[in-house]
Amino acid sequence: MLAKFFSFDNPVWRVVLKIGQIWLLNILWLVTSVPVITIGASTTALIYSCMKLQKDDGYPTRNFFHSFKDNFAQATVIWLIYAGAGALLAGGLIFWNQIDKSSLKLGWALVIALAIPYVLSLLYVFAVQAKFVNTIKNTMHYAIILAIKHFKYTFQMLLLFGVVIYLNVTTIVWVNYLTLTVGVGLIAYLCSLYYAKIFEAYIPAQEDDPEA
Repeated sequence: MLAKFFSFDNPVWRVVLKIGQIWLLNILWLVTSVPVITIGASTTALIYSCMKLQKDDGYPTRNFFHSFKDNFAQATVIWLIYAGAGALLAGGLIFWNQIDKSSLKLGWALVIALAIPYVLSLLYVFAVQAKFVNTIKNTMHYAIILAIKHFKYTFQMLLLFGVVIYLNVTTIVWVNYLTLTVGVGLIAYLCSLYYAKIFEAYIPAQEDDPEA
């Protein structure tokens, strides 16, 4: 009885092991994101590792650093582009919110209109980078196309991020701590379930993983 309970075939222990692996990936993401400029590469590696983890394919640490190394240059450029665009959008939002005193707030509305495709593509761009070999331009292009084409899944992921952001802004400090230590990895894992389902329609069954 005890041998069966402590066996790794036990569903309970498999869940515990999976959570432990997600926690490990979260810590790896956190550590490799500290320089800030590396957030693109670390996020790509996290998503890649989570997609591998779904299938129990390989070792989480090895998968993470394999993807981090292979995608470092391109993912970093993508991150800098999105970080710069995000800063401009945030600055524009603040500027027009203070300057435009009209009831219509057209400048503010324009920034919001530009922010929508930005957010949608940001939700997919590092997953596309993790799974496919493309130019930076095509990676960003496919990210927005997938976000719109599979809007049902996109909307569900947006809700997930919305809830997490809301809880981190409105609740006590321990929520921020949990988000940093395991929450980012858990979110990436949940999103990777959507990414895997979406990407399988674009990958022939016999095709090997280009990152394997």
